[in-house]
Amino acid sequence: MSREFIHLKVKRQDDANSQSYWEEFKIPYKPNMNVVSVLMEVRKNPVNANGQKVSPVVWECNCLEEVCGACSMRVNGKPRQACSALIDKIDQSPIMLEPLSKFPVIRDLMIDRQIMFDNLRKVMAWVNVDGSWDLGRGPRFAEKTRVWAYHLSRCMTCGCCMEACPNVSSKSPFIGPAALNQVRLFNVHGLGSMDKEKRLDSIMGVGGITDCGNSQNCVQVCPKDIPLTTSIADLNKDTTIHGIKRFLNK
Repeated sequence: MSREFIHLKVKRQDDANSQSYWEEFKIPYKPNMNVVSVLMEVRKNPVNANGQKVSPVVWECNCLEEVCGACSMRVNGKPRQACSALIDKIDQSPIMLEPLSKFPVIRDLMIDRQIMFDNLRKVMAWVNVDGSWDLGRGPRFAEKTRVWAYHLSRCMTCGCCMEACPNVSSKSPFIGPAALNQVRLFNVHGLGSMDKEKRLDSIMGVGGITDCGNSQNCVQVCPKDIPLTTSIADLNKDTTIHGIKRFLNK
């Protein structure tokens, strides 16, 4: 990669119903830049590689420290966080930036991740504490359980696992790895475990755990290194046991 300029090739789309197109930019190189800071330079001076004045590239970001998951996009074909994609560690030029393909595009690199939050609602990914009783201190975890449960809680609904999963598409109802992982997390929680059977029921139907093809792409792209395949394997065991009990109790 040239150290004089950073060459970007951005897949753009003017609105949700427009045809996508590619546009190239050349940004003066500075050390220690990430993809977000390069896009900020484009926003300051939205002139493409042909010298034409264009509309600024639209993308989403918030925390800038790989916590919020908002800046998810494909960088050279791989789903990742733009804030942690360091230019000095990217060898390919031009750098290809595309929106995640498994979500509706709002404009340019900005996508709508609403389906992920809808899926969390489907699986009751919360602790049900509604009521007028004194909550007090939360239930304590055994240290051994806390260690692995903490890793599950790091999910930021960034959508990278959904993007990498071949079973997630507009034609499939599969809820994806992120929602399944949250089922495992809340089922082990002291209060959340009260709704364990309801959560297991929610993932045993259409679009649930049986729609996972075990490609294991999700665990490879997760920016938080969450053991997604371990969660899915654990839920396979739990749903099997739950299904047998439900059958025997008919």
